[in-house]
Order: sequence, then C-alpha cells, then structure tokens
Amino acid sequence: MSILQPTDAAAGHSADGRRSRPVPGRPARKRGKRHYGIHIFLTVLAVMWLIPLAWTVFTALRPKADTDKYGYFSLGGSFNFDNFIQAWTQGGFAQYAWNSALITIPSVLLVLFFASMMAFAVSRVSWKFNVTLLIMFTAGNLLPPQVLAAPLFEMFKLLQLPYSISDSGSLLNTYISVIAVDTAFQIGFVTFVLSNYMKALSSELTEAALVDGAGVWRQYWDIILPLCRPALAAMGTLEVIFIYNDFFWPLLFLQSGDRLPLTTAVNNLQGQFLSNYNLIAAGAMITAIPALVIYLALQRHFVAGLTLGSSKG
Repeated sequence: MSILQPTDAAAGHSADGRRSRPVPGRPARKRGKRHYGIHIFLTVLAVMWLIPLAWTVFTALRPKADTDKYGYFSLGGSFNFDNFIQAWTQGGFAQYAWNSALITIPSVLLVLFFASMMAFAVSRVSWKFNVTLLIMFTAGNLLPPQVLAAPLFEMFKLLQLPYSISDSGSLLNTYISVIAVDTAFQIGFVTFVLSNYMKALSSELTEAALVDGAGVWRQYWDIILPLCRPALAAMGTLEVIFIYNDFFWPLLFLQSGDRLPLTTAVNNLQGQFLSNYNLIAAGAMITAIPALVIYLALQRHFVAGLTLGSSKG
C-alpha cells in the first residue's frame, strides 16, 4: 500500500508514479484560456505596422537604377548600402546628428529635473493649491502646440540678447529657444506621471525624515528621487524619443541650416526637379536609428517604469 506524500497528492500522483484519483470536494484545476482572438488581432496589427518599415528598408537597399528598370514593386536587381553612404555624406548627417544631441540631451535633463520637483510639490507636500496646480499642468497638454507658434515666434524675435550669445541679436536662431519650448511643453505630461508614482510611495518615508530634521530639499533629493529611478528611466526614454523626433519647433525657430536637427536633414536629399526616393528612404532610416538604439538600450527600464504599481490594489 503506497503512502501519498503532500507534494505528490497535490500534484495528483501517487508515490509509485501512478495517477491518483481526484479527491472528492476539491475543484479540478482549470487550464488557462487561450485568447486566440487577441493573438490574431495583435499579429495583424504588428504586420500592418511592419509592412511600411520593411518596404522602406527594402527601397533603401536598392539602387535607383534597378528600381527604375524593374519598378518599385519588384524583386529584381542588386542590394547594397550605397544609398546609406550617399545619404550620410550628401545630407550632412554628421553635423545634424550633433545638433540633435545639443537639443535633446539638455531638454530631457531639464524636463526630468523640473517635472520631478513639481511632482514632489503636488504629491508629497500638503498645501492649498497642489491639486489645482496639477490640474493646470495636466490641462496644458490638451493645448495644441501649434496654436502658440506665432506668439512664441514674435516673443523670441523681440527678446534682445547680446551678440556674444546670439548672432541674430534675439532668441531666434538659437538652441536655447528650441530647448526652452521643448522643456515647457513636456513638463506637464512628465509631472502628471511622476506625481502619480510619488503618491504611491509610503508617507512614512518623508514623515520619518521630517522628524529627523530633514528639510524639503533633502526629502526630495535624498529620499524620494532615488526611489523614482524606474519612473525617471521610463520618462527619460519617452522624452528622448519625443524631443528627438520633433520637427516643428526647430524648423520654426532655427533659420540657419547648419543648426537644424537630424530629423530635418532628409530635406537636403530632395531634388529641385527629381526626387530619389531610394536615397530618401535611406536617409529616413538613418534618422530613425538613434531613437531605436536608445529605446532598445533602455527597454527594460522603460517597461519596468510603465508597469510599476500595476499589481497594487
């Protein structure tokens, strides 16, 4: 006579390897449902999203002569990276990539710094207008940025600066104007996300720090901010992509062509009477590579930051 061990009984097997009978009154273990419909829907969406990207890569790898000979919807001809090399040199992508770095890096750092301070003020400090201020920051995201294009342009044109800072004598045609606008328009969204994350942190942390004599700045910098690293990493990844891909503000405020960011470099590949779409496709892929690399490098932190608090109830 075999004696059932606790682990074997739970698994439904006897000690000698034979399957035991189900215990009366114990509900049978249900298998997980297979969501075929959701899987098919997501697969169709992924394929629909990947088709234009795959077609752009395919076009960028084909010489224009083969495309003209066989047509765009064909597989004949050779494939190489000549279009990428020509686009990089003809479009001056090296200088434009440096310009994008000069705009994106300071903008992202300023957004995270100011938004984290604002989120701390509206979520961890009890005062009269914290909720009102948070609503105002959130409502600011509903305003289309293009509505303020003309007022901002006129304001930057009338704001005089020394020629040692700006060769135009105003805030126009400077990286400062683009950085300031990108920072201002992104603070509201990041403040909303970080404030919700900070609210989930235990209030005992700041209460204990207050008892120990820590001021507001020390509570923010030494206690709350280190705990927000996953959320800051997620927001930093998003902001790098948002600001790097911004096309409108640099094109509006920067008149010098050698100061424009990488997203505007594709315009240099346009011909006056004829457009080489193979070359343009290669240039578009080059502009997408930095954002893709940053996302893949920070993907783990991005996913972790977005799923924080999802299991809390």
